[in-house]
Amino acid sequence: MNPLSLSKLAAMSGATLLAGMPETLATGISKDTRTIRPGDLYIALRGERFDGNRYLADAASKGACAALCDSDPPVGLPAGFGILLTPDTQAGLTRLAESWRGMLRLKSIVITGSSGKTSTKDFATAVLGSQFRVTSTLGNLNNQIGLPLSILEANREDEFAVWEIGMNHRGEIAPLAGLALPEIGIVTGIGVAHIEHLGSRDEIAREKGDLLERLPATGCAILRQDDKFSVKLRARTQARVLEVGFDEGALRASKIRQEPAGSRFCIEGEFGTSEAYLPVPGRHMVGNALMAVAAGLVCGLPLDQCASALSRIELTGGRMGRVVRRGVTLLDDTYNANPDSMVAAVETLSSFSASGRKIAVLGMMAELGSHAAAGYERVGRAASLQLDTLICVGSEAAAIADAAVDAGHHDVRRVSDNAAAASLLSSLAEEGDIILLKGSRSARMEEILNQFS
Repeated sequence: MNPLSLSKLAAMSGATLLAGMPETLATGISKDTRTIRPGDLYIALRGERFDGNRYLADAASKGACAALCDSDPPVGLPAGFGILLTPDTQAGLTRLAESWRGMLRLKSIVITGSSGKTSTKDFATAVLGSQFRVTSTLGNLNNQIGLPLSILEANREDEFAVWEIGMNHRGEIAPLAGLALPEIGIVTGIGVAHIEHLGSRDEIAREKGDLLERLPATGCAILRQDDKFSVKLRARTQARVLEVGFDEGALRASKIRQEPAGSRFCIEGEFGTSEAYLPVPGRHMVGNALMAVAAGLVCGLPLDQCASALSRIELTGGRMGRVVRRGVTLLDDTYNANPDSMVAAVETLSSFSASGRKIAVLGMMAELGSHAAAGYERVGRAASLQLDTLICVGSEAAAIADAAVDAGHHDVRRVSDNAAAASLLSSLAEEGDIILLKGSRSARMEEILNQFS
Protein backbone atom coordinates (compact mmCIF):
# COMPACT_ATOMS: atom_id res chain seq x y z
CA MET A 1 0.00 0.00 0.00
CA ASN A 2 1.20 3.48 -0.77
CA PRO A 3 1.26 5.80 2.28
CA LEU A 4 -2.19 7.12 3.20
CA SER A 5 -3.23 9.62 5.84
CA LEU A 6 -5.36 8.57 8.80
CA SER A 7 -8.13 10.89 7.64
CA LYS A 8 -8.11 9.21 4.23
CA LEU A 9 -8.08 5.73 5.77
CA ALA A 10 -10.99 6.62 8.03
CA ALA A 11 -13.02 7.83 5.07
CA MET A 12 -12.16 4.76 2.99
CA SER A 13 -13.09 2.32 5.77
CA GLY A 14 -16.16 4.17 7.03
CA ALA A 15 -14.53 4.66 10.43
CA THR A 16 -14.45 7.64 12.78
CA LEU A 17 -11.04 9.13 13.51
CA LEU A 18 -11.34 9.15 17.29
CA ALA A 19 -7.71 9.97 18.09
CA GLY A 20 -4.51 10.84 16.26
CA MET A 21 -3.46 13.51 13.80
CA PRO A 22 -5.45 13.38 10.53
CA GLU A 23 -2.30 13.98 8.46
CA THR A 24 -0.32 11.09 10.00
CA LEU A 25 0.66 8.65 7.25
CA ALA A 26 0.24 4.90 7.54
CA THR A 27 2.74 3.04 5.37
CA GLY A 28 1.42 -0.50 5.71
CA ILE A 29 -1.24 -2.81 7.12
CA SER A 30 -0.95 -5.57 9.73
CA LYS A 31 -3.47 -7.77 11.53
CA ASP A 32 -0.87 -9.42 13.75
CA THR A 33 1.12 -7.58 16.44
CA ARG A 34 3.92 -10.15 16.02
CA THR A 35 4.65 -8.80 12.54
CA ILE A 36 3.96 -5.10 13.05
CA ARG A 37 6.26 -2.77 11.11
CA PRO A 38 6.83 0.86 12.14
CA GLY A 39 4.15 3.01 10.52
CA ASP A 40 1.61 0.22 10.09
CA LEU A 41 -2.12 0.55 10.57
CA TYR A 42 -3.06 -2.29 12.94
CA ILE A 43 -6.32 -4.08 12.05
CA ALA A 44 -7.92 -5.32 15.30
CA LEU A 45 -9.93 -8.30 14.06
CA ARG A 46 -12.08 -10.63 16.12
CA GLY A 47 -12.33 -14.41 15.90
CA GLU A 48 -13.85 -17.30 17.80
CA ARG A 49 -10.84 -17.51 20.12
CA PHE A 50 -9.27 -14.06 19.95
CA ASP A 51 -10.04 -10.36 20.06
CA GLY A 52 -7.53 -8.09 18.35
CA ASN A 53 -8.88 -5.10 20.26
CA ARG A 54 -7.03 -6.40 23.32
CA TYR A 55 -3.66 -5.81 21.66
CA LEU A 56 -3.79 -2.11 20.77
CA ALA A 57 -1.14 -1.20 23.36
CA ASP A 58 1.12 -3.95 22.03
CA ALA A 59 0.65 -2.68 18.48
CA ALA A 60 1.50 0.86 19.54
CA SER A 61 4.62 -0.27 21.42
CA LYS A 62 5.89 -1.99 18.28
CA GLY A 63 5.55 1.08 16.08
CA ALA A 64 2.03 0.99 14.66
CA CYS A 65 0.81 4.52 14.01
CA ALA A 66 -2.90 3.72 14.44
CA ALA A 67 -5.46 0.96 14.79
CA LEU A 68 -8.74 0.17 13.07
CA CYS A 69 -10.86 -1.24 15.89
CA ASP A 70 -14.46 -1.80 16.96
CA SER A 71 -14.32 -1.31 20.73
CA ASP A 72 -13.30 1.57 22.97
CA PRO A 73 -9.50 1.82 23.17
CA PRO A 74 -7.69 1.21 26.48
CA VAL A 75 -6.32 4.09 28.52
CA GLY A 76 -2.63 4.85 28.42
CA LEU A 77 -2.01 4.61 24.67
CA PRO A 78 0.84 6.84 23.44
CA ALA A 79 -0.03 10.42 22.59
CA GLY A 80 -0.72 10.74 18.89
CA PHE A 81 -1.61 7.05 18.40
CA GLY A 82 -4.51 7.00 15.96
CA ILE A 83 -7.83 5.30 16.65
CA LEU A 84 -10.13 4.58 13.71
CA LEU A 85 -13.34 3.39 15.34
CA THR A 86 -15.79 1.33 13.30
CA PRO A 87 -18.87 -0.74 14.24
CA ASP A 88 -17.23 -3.87 12.79
CA THR A 89 -13.51 -4.20 12.04
CA GLN A 90 -13.99 -6.96 9.45
CA ALA A 91 -16.50 -4.84 7.53
CA GLY A 92 -14.22 -1.83 7.86
CA LEU A 93 -11.30 -3.84 6.45
CA THR A 94 -13.43 -4.94 3.50
CA ARG A 95 -14.55 -1.36 2.76
CA LEU A 96 -10.95 -0.19 3.02
CA ALA A 97 -9.78 -2.83 0.53
CA GLU A 98 -12.68 -2.09 -1.82
CA SER A 99 -11.82 1.61 -1.81
CA TRP A 100 -8.13 0.91 -2.40
CA ARG A 101 -8.88 -1.56 -5.21
CA GLY A 102 -10.87 1.19 -6.93
CA MET A 103 -7.78 3.41 -6.90
CA LEU A 104 -5.51 0.80 -8.49
CA ARG A 105 -5.04 0.68 -12.24
CA LEU A 106 -3.58 -2.82 -12.27
CA LYS A 107 -5.16 -5.77 -14.03
CA SER A 108 -6.01 -8.77 -11.89
CA ILE A 109 -5.78 -12.50 -12.46
CA VAL A 110 -8.00 -14.28 -9.92
CA ILE A 111 -7.67 -18.01 -9.23
CA THR A 112 -10.05 -20.46 -7.60
CA GLY A 113 -10.54 -24.23 -7.68
CA SER A 114 -10.67 -27.26 -5.43
CA SER A 115 -6.91 -27.70 -5.35
CA GLY A 116 -3.79 -26.16 -6.88
CA LYS A 117 -4.76 -22.52 -6.28
CA THR A 118 -1.61 -21.47 -4.48
CA SER A 119 0.83 -23.27 -6.77
CA THR A 120 -0.95 -21.81 -9.81
CA LYS A 121 -0.73 -18.39 -8.17
CA ASP A 122 3.00 -18.88 -7.63
CA PHE A 123 3.49 -20.00 -11.25
CA ALA A 124 1.47 -17.08 -12.65
CA THR A 125 3.37 -14.61 -10.47
CA ALA A 126 6.66 -15.93 -11.86
CA VAL A 127 5.43 -15.81 -15.46
CA LEU A 128 4.02 -12.28 -15.29
CA GLY A 129 6.90 -11.12 -13.11
CA SER A 130 9.29 -11.82 -15.97
CA GLN A 131 7.97 -8.69 -17.68
CA PHE A 132 5.74 -6.72 -15.32
CA ARG A 133 5.57 -5.41 -11.78
CA VAL A 134 3.32 -7.95 -10.02
CA THR A 135 1.68 -8.20 -6.62
CA SER A 136 0.14 -11.45 -5.42
CA THR A 137 -1.72 -13.16 -2.60
CA LEU A 138 0.23 -13.32 0.64
CA GLY A 139 0.97 -17.02 1.13
CA ASN A 140 -2.41 -18.66 0.84
CA LEU A 141 -4.51 -15.87 2.41
CA ASN A 142 -7.52 -16.26 0.13
CA ASN A 143 -10.59 -15.74 2.31
CA GLN A 144 -12.66 -12.79 3.56
CA ILE A 145 -9.70 -11.55 5.59
CA GLY A 146 -6.82 -12.69 3.40
CA LEU A 147 -8.00 -11.18 0.11
CA PRO A 148 -8.55 -7.66 1.54
CA LEU A 149 -5.10 -7.80 3.14
CA SER A 150 -3.55 -8.91 -0.16
CA ILE A 151 -5.31 -6.08 -2.01
CA LEU A 152 -4.01 -3.58 0.52
CA GLU A 153 -0.46 -4.86 -0.07
CA ALA A 154 -0.68 -3.68 -3.70
CA ASN A 155 0.84 -0.37 -4.77
CA ARG A 156 -0.25 2.09 -7.41
CA GLU A 157 2.90 1.20 -9.34
CA ASP A 158 1.90 -2.46 -9.70
CA GLU A 159 0.80 -3.48 -13.19
CA PHE A 160 -0.74 -6.88 -12.42
CA ALA A 161 -2.15 -8.70 -9.41
CA VAL A 162 -2.42 -12.46 -9.03
CA TRP A 163 -4.93 -13.22 -6.27
CA GLU A 164 -6.44 -16.52 -5.20
CA ILE A 165 -9.84 -16.89 -3.60
CA GLY A 166 -11.19 -19.86 -1.69
CA MET A 167 -14.37 -20.89 0.06
CA ASN A 168 -15.85 -23.29 2.59
CA HIS A 169 -19.55 -22.54 2.08
CA ARG A 170 -21.92 -21.44 -0.67
CA GLY A 171 -22.01 -17.73 -1.37
CA GLU A 172 -18.40 -16.86 -0.52
CA ILE A 173 -16.81 -16.66 -4.00
CA ALA A 174 -19.06 -13.96 -5.50
CA PRO A 175 -18.27 -11.19 -2.96
CA LEU A 176 -14.56 -12.01 -3.08
CA ALA A 177 -14.59 -11.84 -6.88
CA GLY A 178 -16.49 -8.56 -6.67
CA LEU A 179 -13.75 -7.21 -4.43
CA ALA A 180 -10.90 -8.38 -6.68
CA LEU A 181 -12.42 -7.18 -9.99
CA PRO A 182 -10.80 -9.85 -12.19
CA GLU A 183 -9.91 -9.44 -15.86
CA ILE A 184 -8.72 -13.04 -16.06
CA GLY A 185 -10.33 -15.87 -14.09
CA ILE A 186 -8.70 -19.26 -13.59
CA VAL A 187 -10.54 -22.32 -12.27
CA THR A 188 -7.96 -25.01 -11.51
CA GLY A 189 -10.56 -27.78 -11.37
CA ILE A 190 -13.62 -29.05 -9.54
CA GLY A 191 -12.90 -31.72 -6.94
CA VAL A 192 -14.33 -32.73 -3.58
CA ALA A 193 -12.53 -30.30 -1.27
CA HIS A 194 -15.12 -28.72 1.12
CA ILE A 195 -17.80 -31.08 -0.15
CA GLU A 196 -18.95 -31.54 3.46
CA HIS A 197 -20.47 -28.04 3.37
CA LEU A 198 -21.64 -27.91 -0.26
CA GLY A 199 -22.95 -31.46 -0.63
CA SER A 200 -21.91 -32.30 -4.21
CA ARG A 201 -19.38 -31.50 -6.92
CA ASP A 202 -22.19 -29.84 -8.88
CA GLU A 203 -22.66 -27.36 -6.04
CA ILE A 204 -18.90 -26.83 -5.79
CA ALA A 205 -18.80 -26.11 -9.54
CA ARG A 206 -21.69 -23.68 -9.18
CA GLU A 207 -19.84 -21.83 -6.40
CA LYS A 208 -16.51 -21.72 -8.23
CA GLY A 209 -18.28 -20.57 -11.37
CA ASP A 210 -19.37 -17.40 -9.59
CA LEU A 211 -15.87 -16.10 -10.30
CA LEU A 212 -16.42 -16.40 -14.05
CA GLU A 213 -19.65 -14.41 -13.90
CA ARG A 214 -17.63 -11.43 -12.65
CA LEU A 215 -15.39 -11.37 -15.71
CA PRO A 216 -15.96 -8.56 -18.22
CA ALA A 217 -16.78 -9.49 -21.80
CA THR A 218 -13.27 -8.32 -22.73
CA GLY A 219 -11.71 -10.66 -20.15
CA CYS A 220 -10.67 -14.30 -20.32
CA ALA A 221 -11.55 -17.49 -18.43
CA ILE A 222 -8.87 -20.17 -18.26
CA LEU A 223 -10.15 -23.71 -17.64
CA ARG A 224 -8.92 -27.29 -17.61
CA GLN A 225 -10.08 -29.05 -20.75
CA ASP A 226 -10.13 -32.42 -18.99
CA ASP A 227 -12.36 -31.24 -16.12
CA LYS A 228 -15.84 -32.74 -16.46
CA PHE A 229 -17.40 -29.43 -15.40
CA SER A 230 -15.66 -27.28 -18.02
CA VAL A 231 -18.73 -27.16 -20.27
CA LYS A 232 -20.91 -25.88 -17.43
CA LEU A 233 -18.24 -23.39 -16.40
CA ARG A 234 -17.94 -22.04 -19.95
CA ALA A 235 -21.63 -21.19 -19.89
CA ARG A 236 -21.12 -18.95 -16.85
CA THR A 237 -19.20 -16.21 -18.67
CA GLN A 238 -19.36 -13.99 -21.72
CA ALA A 239 -15.59 -13.61 -21.66
CA ARG A 240 -13.24 -15.45 -23.97
CA VAL A 241 -12.55 -19.01 -22.78
CA LEU A 242 -9.11 -20.59 -23.12
CA GLU A 243 -8.85 -24.29 -22.27
CA VAL A 244 -5.61 -26.07 -21.43
CA GLY A 245 -4.91 -29.77 -21.10
CA PHE A 246 -2.70 -32.74 -21.80
CA ASP A 247 -4.41 -34.22 -24.83
CA GLU A 248 -6.67 -31.40 -26.04
CA GLY A 249 -7.04 -27.66 -25.64
CA ALA A 250 -5.63 -24.46 -27.07
CA LEU A 251 -2.54 -24.99 -24.90
CA ARG A 252 -1.22 -28.48 -24.17
CA ALA A 253 1.57 -30.16 -22.22
CA SER A 254 3.17 -33.17 -23.89
CA LYS A 255 6.30 -35.34 -23.61
CA ILE A 256 6.29 -35.00 -19.81
CA ARG A 257 9.42 -36.44 -18.17
CA GLN A 258 9.39 -36.65 -14.39
CA GLU A 259 12.55 -36.16 -12.36
CA PRO A 260 12.94 -36.17 -8.55
CA ALA A 261 13.48 -32.41 -8.57
CA GLY A 262 11.02 -31.42 -11.27
CA SER A 263 9.37 -32.01 -14.64
CA ARG A 264 10.44 -31.43 -18.22
CA PHE A 265 7.76 -31.08 -20.85
CA CYS A 266 6.77 -29.50 -24.14
CA ILE A 267 4.17 -26.73 -24.35
CA GLU A 268 2.33 -26.73 -27.66
CA GLY A 269 -0.82 -25.45 -29.29
CA GLU A 270 -2.13 -22.42 -31.12
CA PHE A 271 0.50 -20.18 -29.52
CA GLY A 272 3.44 -22.21 -30.82
CA THR A 273 5.80 -24.73 -29.23
CA SER A 274 8.35 -24.39 -26.44
CA GLU A 275 10.34 -26.64 -24.10
CA ALA A 276 9.83 -26.04 -20.38
CA TYR A 277 11.30 -27.11 -17.06
CA LEU A 278 9.37 -26.90 -13.81
CA PRO A 279 11.46 -27.24 -10.62
CA VAL A 280 8.71 -29.11 -8.80
CA PRO A 281 7.57 -32.66 -9.60
CA GLY A 282 4.13 -33.90 -10.53
CA ARG A 283 1.90 -34.14 -13.59
CA HIS A 284 -0.74 -32.16 -11.69
CA MET A 285 1.82 -29.39 -11.14
CA VAL A 286 2.48 -29.31 -14.89
CA GLY A 287 -1.25 -28.76 -15.37
CA ASN A 288 -1.21 -25.87 -12.92
CA ALA A 289 1.83 -24.36 -14.62
CA LEU A 290 0.07 -24.61 -17.97
CA MET A 291 -2.75 -22.41 -16.67
CA ALA A 292 -0.21 -19.83 -15.52
CA VAL A 293 1.43 -19.85 -18.95
CA ALA A 294 -2.00 -19.31 -20.49
CA ALA A 295 -2.44 -16.22 -18.30
CA GLY A 296 0.91 -14.88 -19.46
CA LEU A 297 0.00 -15.42 -23.10
CA VAL A 298 -3.33 -13.64 -22.66
CA CYS A 299 -1.41 -10.72 -21.14
CA GLY A 300 0.77 -10.47 -24.24
CA LEU A 301 3.92 -12.36 -23.26
CA PRO A 302 5.60 -14.64 -25.83
CA LEU A 303 5.44 -18.38 -25.17
CA ASP A 304 9.22 -18.85 -24.83
CA GLN A 305 9.36 -16.16 -22.15
CA CYS A 306 6.50 -17.76 -20.22
CA ALA A 307 8.13 -21.19 -20.41
CA SER A 308 11.51 -19.84 -19.31
CA ALA A 309 9.96 -18.08 -16.30
CA LEU A 310 8.64 -21.39 -14.94
CA SER A 311 12.18 -22.54 -14.19
CA ARG A 312 12.59 -19.67 -11.71
CA ILE A 313 9.47 -20.16 -9.59
CA GLU A 314 9.49 -20.17 -5.80
CA LEU A 315 6.58 -22.17 -4.43
CA THR A 316 4.80 -21.39 -1.19
CA GLY A 317 5.92 -23.95 1.43
CA GLY A 318 4.39 -27.40 1.78
CA ARG A 319 3.70 -27.96 -1.92
CA MET A 320 5.88 -30.76 -3.27
CA GLY A 321 9.04 -29.26 -1.81
CA ARG A 322 12.07 -31.58 -1.93
CA VAL A 323 14.35 -32.22 1.04
CA VAL A 324 17.23 -34.71 1.12
CA ARG A 325 18.44 -36.13 4.46
CA ARG A 326 20.65 -39.19 5.02
CA GLY A 327 20.41 -39.92 1.30
CA VAL A 328 16.61 -40.08 1.62
CA THR A 329 14.44 -37.82 -0.57
CA LEU A 330 11.42 -36.39 1.25
CA LEU A 331 8.59 -34.77 -0.72
CA ASP A 332 6.93 -32.12 1.45
CA ASP A 333 3.33 -31.84 0.25
CA THR A 334 1.98 -31.19 3.73
CA TYR A 335 0.04 -27.99 3.21
CA ASN A 336 -3.36 -29.54 2.53
CA ALA A 337 -5.10 -32.58 1.11
CA ASN A 338 -8.27 -33.88 -0.49
CA PRO A 339 -8.82 -37.14 -2.39
CA ASP A 340 -7.94 -35.58 -5.76
CA SER A 341 -4.67 -34.00 -4.60
CA MET A 342 -3.79 -37.06 -2.49
CA VAL A 343 -4.12 -39.41 -5.46
CA ALA A 344 -2.18 -36.96 -7.67
CA ALA A 345 0.66 -36.87 -5.12
CA VAL A 346 0.75 -40.67 -4.89
CA GLU A 347 0.89 -40.88 -8.69
CA THR A 348 3.74 -38.37 -8.72
CA LEU A 349 5.70 -40.46 -6.22
CA SER A 350 5.04 -43.56 -8.30
CA SER A 351 6.40 -41.90 -11.44
CA PHE A 352 9.91 -41.45 -10.01
CA SER A 353 12.83 -43.77 -10.59
CA ALA A 354 14.36 -44.72 -7.26
CA SER A 355 17.12 -47.03 -6.09
CA GLY A 356 15.15 -47.57 -2.89
CA ARG A 357 11.51 -47.80 -1.89
CA LYS A 358 8.61 -45.47 -2.56
CA ILE A 359 6.97 -44.69 0.77
CA ALA A 360 3.95 -42.51 1.50
CA VAL A 361 3.06 -41.10 4.91
CA LEU A 362 -0.57 -40.00 4.70
CA GLY A 363 -2.79 -38.24 7.21
CA MET A 364 -6.40 -37.19 7.51
CA MET A 365 -8.40 -35.27 4.88
CA ALA A 366 -10.76 -32.68 6.35
CA GLU A 367 -14.21 -31.41 5.30
CA LEU A 368 -15.32 -34.49 3.37
CA GLY A 369 -18.45 -35.15 5.44
CA SER A 370 -20.50 -38.07 4.17
CA HIS A 371 -18.06 -38.45 1.25
CA ALA A 372 -15.15 -39.32 3.57
CA ALA A 373 -15.45 -43.11 3.29
CA ALA A 374 -15.37 -43.04 -0.52
CA GLY A 375 -12.50 -40.54 -0.53
CA TYR A 376 -10.33 -42.57 1.84
CA GLU A 377 -11.06 -45.77 -0.06
CA ARG A 378 -10.04 -44.12 -3.34
CA VAL A 379 -6.72 -43.00 -1.87
CA GLY A 380 -6.05 -46.40 -0.29
CA ARG A 381 -6.64 -48.24 -3.54
CA ALA A 382 -4.37 -45.85 -5.45
CA ALA A 383 -1.65 -46.33 -2.84
CA SER A 384 -1.97 -50.13 -2.99
CA LEU A 385 -1.19 -50.13 -6.70
CA GLN A 386 1.77 -47.77 -6.71
CA LEU A 387 3.72 -47.78 -3.42
CA ASP A 388 6.14 -50.08 -1.66
CA THR A 389 5.22 -48.94 1.85
CA LEU A 390 2.25 -47.01 3.20
CA ILE A 391 2.19 -45.34 6.63
CA CYS A 392 -1.17 -43.94 7.79
CA VAL A 393 -1.26 -41.43 10.63
CA GLY A 394 -4.20 -41.02 13.01
CA SER A 395 -7.59 -42.64 13.42
CA GLU A 396 -9.18 -40.98 10.36
CA ALA A 397 -6.41 -42.07 7.99
CA ALA A 398 -6.78 -45.66 9.18
CA ALA A 399 -9.49 -45.90 6.52
CA ILE A 400 -6.78 -45.43 3.88
CA ALA A 401 -4.85 -48.31 5.41
CA ASP A 402 -7.95 -50.52 5.46
CA ALA A 403 -8.63 -49.88 1.78
CA ALA A 404 -5.00 -50.55 0.82
CA VAL A 405 -4.97 -53.85 2.72
CA ASP A 406 -8.29 -54.87 1.16
CA ALA A 407 -6.77 -54.15 -2.25
CA GLY A 408 -3.86 -56.49 -1.50
CA HIS A 409 -1.07 -54.21 -0.25
CA HIS A 410 1.34 -56.13 1.97
CA ASP A 411 3.29 -53.34 3.75
CA VAL A 412 0.85 -51.01 5.46
CA ARG A 413 1.69 -49.43 8.81
CA ARG A 414 -0.67 -47.61 11.17
CA VAL A 415 0.55 -45.08 13.73
CA SER A 416 -1.37 -42.97 16.21
CA ASP A 417 0.18 -39.53 15.72
CA ASN A 418 2.91 -37.50 14.04
CA ALA A 419 5.53 -38.23 16.68
CA ALA A 420 5.04 -41.97 16.22
CA ALA A 421 5.19 -41.52 12.44
CA ALA A 422 8.46 -39.59 12.67
CA SER A 423 9.98 -42.24 14.93
CA LEU A 424 8.92 -45.08 12.63
CA LEU A 425 10.11 -43.24 9.53
CA SER A 426 13.49 -42.41 11.07
CA SER A 427 14.13 -46.08 11.80
CA LEU A 428 12.59 -47.39 8.57
CA ALA A 429 14.06 -45.06 5.93
CA GLU A 430 17.17 -46.10 4.03
CA GLU A 431 19.40 -44.35 1.50
CA GLY A 432 17.71 -44.20 -1.90
CA ASP A 433 14.16 -44.16 -0.56
CA ILE A 434 11.69 -41.50 -1.72
CA ILE A 435 9.09 -40.54 0.87
CA LEU A 436 5.91 -38.50 0.37
CA LEU A 437 4.30 -36.68 3.31
CA LYS A 438 0.75 -35.41 2.84
CA GLY A 439 -2.38 -34.59 4.82
CA SER A 440 -4.84 -31.80 5.47
CA ARG A 441 -3.65 -28.62 7.17
CA SER A 442 -5.20 -29.66 10.48
CA ALA A 443 -3.08 -32.85 10.45
CA ARG A 444 0.15 -30.79 10.74
CA MET A 445 2.12 -33.38 8.78
CA GLU A 446 5.08 -31.01 8.54
CA GLU A 447 5.84 -32.02 12.14
CA ILE A 448 6.94 -35.42 10.81
CA LEU A 449 9.36 -33.78 8.40
CA ASN A 450 10.76 -31.57 11.15
CA GLN A 451 11.26 -34.56 13.48
CA PHE A 452 12.75 -36.92 10.88
CA SER A 453 16.38 -37.66 11.64
